[in-house]
Amino acid sequence: MQQERVLLGMSGGVDSTAACRILQERGYEVVGLTLLTCKKSLSACEEAAELAARFGIEHHIADIREEFQANVIAPFLQSYLAGITPNPCIDCNPTIKFRILMEEADRLGCKYIATGHYVRTVRDGENVFIKQGADNKKDQSYFLWRLSQEQLRRTLFPLGEMTKEEARTLLKEVGLTEKAKDGESMEICFFDGDYRDYLRSAIPDADSRIKPGYFVDSEGRKIGEHKGFPYYTIGQRKGLNIALGHPAYVLKINAAKNTVMLGEASQLLTQYMIVENPAWVDGIPAEGMSARIRHRSTPAPCRIERELPDGKWLVRFDEPVSAVTPGQSAVFYCGDTVVGGAYISSQRGINQWITA
Repeated sequence: MQQERVLLGMSGGVDSTAACRILQERGYEVVGLTLLTCKKSLSACEEAAELAARFGIEHHIADIREEFQANVIAPFLQSYLAGITPNPCIDCNPTIKFRILMEEADRLGCKYIATGHYVRTVRDGENVFIKQGADNKKDQSYFLWRLSQEQLRRTLFPLGEMTKEEARTLLKEVGLTEKAKDGESMEICFFDGDYRDYLRSAIPDADSRIKPGYFVDSEGRKIGEHKGFPYYTIGQRKGLNIALGHPAYVLKINAAKNTVMLGEASQLLTQYMIVENPAWVDGIPAEGMSARIRHRSTPAPCRIERELPDGKWLVRFDEPVSAVTPGQSAVFYCGDTVVGGAYISSQRGINQWITA
């Protein structure tokens, strides 16, 4: 019987390499595809090609550097310059990575596509839902809420039931001992280290566009000078370089005024948030929903309070949550299943809707 072909996104790392082996063990004819997204990914392409040869599979490279620069890196930089904290993977996955995998799968005669994400899927009628991966420490469901049903129906996630250590053990068993020792991949693939250093290197006129400004307190009084608002994120405590006699946290960022508001940890707490551009798999659940407001946060029980006049939505948490950050995603779960997601919007003017 002819094997079904599956196109696997290969980064050259532990996860996609383990996924390749699992798919082969399940009887698929695996074809590898590595995306050349930036100069940093040249070595990944070489490593993936070597691994593909070792597994005896077909391997292809898609040079998408120009598209990646325009649609992922440029918006990432612009977000920080606008005073919001982006998560580029959220948009890259459906519009770049999975889209290109689908297109190349059609071209190469592959029925399925696959990635090394630690997530599971489950079908419920016509819908495919993403579920958290079995390895809670590696679960990546937060990053995939924008995938379309068309993409999900065609995608295999071989690592969904595995832990990272099991993936490493699998590589050792097939003789890839050194590969099994590789470190964790970075959440953002196009740079290493601190994003602030990347901003300085990636924005040619960074010094003229990112200028020092003032730290202010919750009353708007100036309390010190900062290095430029893009270098700070909501909830940040370390690296502020200001002595106030007590721990200080970033509460708000005002790009127009180039001010960064500081305050106490308790001032980061809120029971409400505004989100925009929501996407639901099968409508808004009536009950039992929780929201994760950043990748590593614990899902917090919540409900959709109501739609606002500007097309945004007000979310109410059962208990206060900390550091709601515009630009990040709010991913909604029922149990361990993703039921929808949205972008966290500016929280300006939220009090009028809470008291309305």
